[in-house]
Amino acid sequence: MTPNSHGKLYSELSSDLLVEFARLLNQQNEFTEIIRLVAQQAATFLDAENSLLRMVNPHTRETVKTMFRGGAEVAGQEYDTVLDQVSGLMLKTGVPFLTRDIATDPRFQGDSFDHVDIRSVVGSLVKIEGVVLGTLILLNSRTQKQFTQADKVFLDKLAILASPYLRNTQKIQQFFERPLPESTLATKYEAAGLLGKSPEFLAMLHSMEAAARCDVRVMLEGKSGTGKELVARAIHQFSNRNDGPFVAIDCGAIPENLFESELFGYEKGAFTGAQRARTGLIEEANGGTFFMDEIVNLPAVMQAKLMRVLQEGEVRPLGSNQTRKVDVRIISASSRSLRDLVARKLFREDLFYRLLVYPIYIPELKERKGDVARLATHFLQKIVAEQGKEAEYFHANVLDFIKQRPWPGNIRELENLVERLVTLTPVDTNSIDQSLLPPDLHSEFETFLMAQERLLEIRPFPEQMREHEVEILRRALAANGWHQSKTAERLGMSEQNLRYRMKKLGIHKPGR
Repeated sequence: MTPNSHGKLYSELSSDLLVEFARLLNQQNEFTEIIRLVAQQAATFLDAENSLLRMVNPHTRETVKTMFRGGAEVAGQEYDTVLDQVSGLMLKTGVPFLTRDIATDPRFQGDSFDHVDIRSVVGSLVKIEGVVLGTLILLNSRTQKQFTQADKVFLDKLAILASPYLRNTQKIQQFFERPLPESTLATKYEAAGLLGKSPEFLAMLHSMEAAARCDVRVMLEGKSGTGKELVARAIHQFSNRNDGPFVAIDCGAIPENLFESELFGYEKGAFTGAQRARTGLIEEANGGTFFMDEIVNLPAVMQAKLMRVLQEGEVRPLGSNQTRKVDVRIISASSRSLRDLVARKLFREDLFYRLLVYPIYIPELKERKGDVARLATHFLQKIVAEQGKEAEYFHANVLDFIKQRPWPGNIRELENLVERLVTLTPVDTNSIDQSLLPPDLHSEFETFLMAQERLLEIRPFPEQMREHEVEILRRALAANGWHQSKTAERLGMSEQNLRYRMKKLGIHKPGR
């Protein structure tokens, strides 16, 4: 569902969304977080597959760019050609940009865009007092919707609102010269039970810190088992609502017929069995934070009632004709795409935009490879203390195995495995070795060991060099969308030589 698909967003929600967006930016004082919010919210409002905000340092002319895809920050190297040319055109002409199909756009020549899966592009200039600070660009592939003139108008309004918050040249200069105090941030949130130092994890902590400083609704987006409730509790703990209650609910664990009484409470005699009045969970969270996990499971009738809470700040218990004012911060979370449900008309679009004021992406454990050993050791120490065991460490092979697993169940799966291992460990044993692995992991562990042995075996030098060359060429081609001339240029070789090497090594584009 897109803002332009039926006109509803522009006619009913656009003003409210832009006001909410401005209020959000007004509560921020960190340049990098403002950049993230602008790029991410622009993509959310206009249903963009990719969004990029490129800022120009007015003193050094260096640039910093933040790119998002599906809610997560990504490296956008494969789209550099599109971004460079569109940004360059906007900076040269001084006007916003819109195209339904960039591959056939007469403003560009040649086959520059044949190697990328991008078609529709819309962009706006970020400027203040006539000074251009950067460009805001949204991209959609051929499988996504085409941007329209109405989208360009909305994006211009958003860029105008964001510009004053991005104009502080001192902060821009500071961004390029001084690193952020990430060690201090990691230590602070470790006390709240959040451990890690990987770049993806630290990016999440920066967003959490910024969210804790303001008092707007937060949407946590991440797979099951990534620790969304722990994140919500930490945001509450470090916010100005920390003296108030933190109330959590799992919307997937409540029968549909009990939602209203759980959320809003009821009066005595409201229904059979209601022998006394009961306060609803939203009212219990008054003055604090109400965390709604798996909000995708909220029934349609309750979505309408939640909208009233967000708009009017009041609840009405079952069996009562009186409303009660509440002051509650809503933090919601979902392991599935709310936008997909909106498109399928299974979730209210207006509620979606009301909840997605401050989106924070929770990375999967496979995106935090550098944190796995630290988390496993933390769980080992915690569970050993709980069970009265003496295990102090993992055997090297077991730890290496744990570090390379994909962990589809994320942190929850890792903690459960460590608990199983400690439970199987004899009381007087000080290490956990492979003999303690559960049967369902034996085959996976043996495959891991064979792969390790293959890495360590000494093979003929030409054979190893051939493998390395294949890997280097495949990575370079994939990074450049299998566009051979661009790949050759990046590798510093001729296109003819690249094609010769590909043929000799048997390298072909996937699907051919």
